[in-house]
Amino acid sequence: MQTVKKTLLASILTLAFLLATNGFAGALDVGQPAPDFELDSTKGGKLKLSSLKGKNVLINFYGRDFDPT
Repeated sequence: MQTVKKTLLASILTLAFLLATNGFAGALDVGQPAPDFELDSTKGGKLKLSSLKGKNVLINFYGRDFDPT
């Protein structure tokens, strides 16, 4: 169950990142930090990327069809 929650959080963070950058490839250079953004938490309330500082965060990048294969 914990793996499902982590996968869901990673997917939500990915979507939020794409929305924050308008899906523009090249918005960041390698080594630059991701922009801070906020989204609804699955536990209620809000979640900011900056609140996860110091923790491992995985951001998946998918093609425009959102198919991870």
